[in-house]
Amino acid sequence: MKPATAAKKLGVYLPATPAEFQESPITRADLDDLRDDPPAWLVDLRRNGPFPRDVVAQKLGISRSGLARGGVDEALDADHIGALIADPPAWLVHERSVHREVLAEEARLKKLS
Repeated sequence: MKPATAAKKLGVYLPATPAEFQESPITRADLDDLRDDPPAWLVDLRRNGPFPRDVVAQKLGISRSGLARGGVDEALDADHIGALIADPPAWLVHERSVHREVLAEEARLKKLS
């Protein structure tokens, strides 16, 4: 598989991975090995980032669209995410409430069907 696909399956930001990971195809066996016995670089990326947009959105409790509306275009690391959580700007507070409303509505509709 392509390195971008493997990075997505591993939940890491591709540009932050080592060059050898980015430049060579990854087999399913390689991916399983990375999951079962992750190297130090993978452990560090998962712990400290930078994180891909979907992981950043999940950690902040908002949608990926909410990130875009909030003007977050770059990958964020754990320190940046922690700072946003500790002192949330107005856009983040708003996007969290919007996201909670959307999830509640989806749950309500699922319950009806």
